[in-house]
Amino acid sequence: MEEIKRIGMDTSKHVFEVHGVNAAEEPVLRKRLRRQQMVTFFEGLPPTEIGIEACAGSHHWARVLGAMGHEVRLMPPQYVKRYVKRGKNDAADAEAACEAMSRPTMRFVPAKSVEQQAGLMLMGVRDRLIASRTQLANAIRGHAAEFGLTAAKGLAHVQPLLARIAADETLPALARELFALQGEELARLEQEIATIDARHKEMHRADECSRQLAEIPGVGPVAATLFRLKTPAPELFDSGRDFSAWIGLTPKDHSTGGKTRLGVITKAGDETLRAALVTGAMAIIQHVRSGRCKSASPWLKALVARKPPKLAAIALANKNARIAWKLMATGERYKSAEATPLAQAA
Repeated sequence: MEEIKRIGMDTSKHVFEVHGVNAAEEPVLRKRLRRQQMVTFFEGLPPTEIGIEACAGSHHWARVLGAMGHEVRLMPPQYVKRYVKRGKNDAADAEAACEAMSRPTMRFVPAKSVEQQAGLMLMGVRDRLIASRTQLANAIRGHAAEFGLTAAKGLAHVQPLLARIAADETLPALARELFALQGEELARLEQEIATIDARHKEMHRADECSRQLAEIPGVGPVAATLFRLKTPAPELFDSGRDFSAWIGLTPKDHSTGGKTRLGVITKAGDETLRAALVTGAMAIIQHVRSGRCKSASPWLKALVARKPPKLAAIALANKNARIAWKLMATGERYKSAEATPLAQAA
């Protein structure tokens, strides 16, 4: 086989398409592999640069192929898509990955370790359990309303509502039985969430950088942990603004002819991390508006005075993302007169 300079690979559950070029950028390898053939094939190749879209399973294959001596470059799928010439199939995707990785301005995604993947799984399970708890609580409220029973907002009022239902003998026996089943399911979810939160606290406390990030007002343990897990190589970003843009907190730019046109935030990055930052920022904004945050900076007070709460929260989340990047990239600690006990808000 002619010497291969670069390989692009399209991955799936069972079928893998590879496209390789030589030093003259001529295609010399077009091959479809089954999953069980992958390791054998790449073990027989000399160390090669391999490009893969950063999607499900890509970090696993980056670790496997990297252990063989290959240099694996993971790329965001949206950056690879523009190099698909026409049509959509696995071979075209592999060719596009091979072409995209050769671009000098291409941005690459660092491969995550198995420990980082386990941490992300923990946070993902936590989000799923919280969503299930919210869905179940809303279902209980909706069913209870059909019998004329209501409760105040908040999860804390669901259990008292269930107790009232259990004691109300005017309700049909079937309804009380079903409410009891939902109450047991809700209690089970609460216990599972408490277990996950305990594991998360252990992980957060064991990471010094995560603890330092949580000192930023509006960045709590959850956002700090997500920062550490989702950005293992902050030095890949040239500035805090680039990092904030990656999260999706900067405005869309649709400027032309020398005229600047900025729109809403792009929401181009990770939704979980962005939501954690905005939630923490909103907690700070609410405290400033109520007058309970006496040590807020003049910038934040002026922002809250002239902008709607949600817009101010986005601006604060943007600022916190830039601060977090600076701390992760330099190893510095957060030092500011603005720091308040609300730093643990998340």
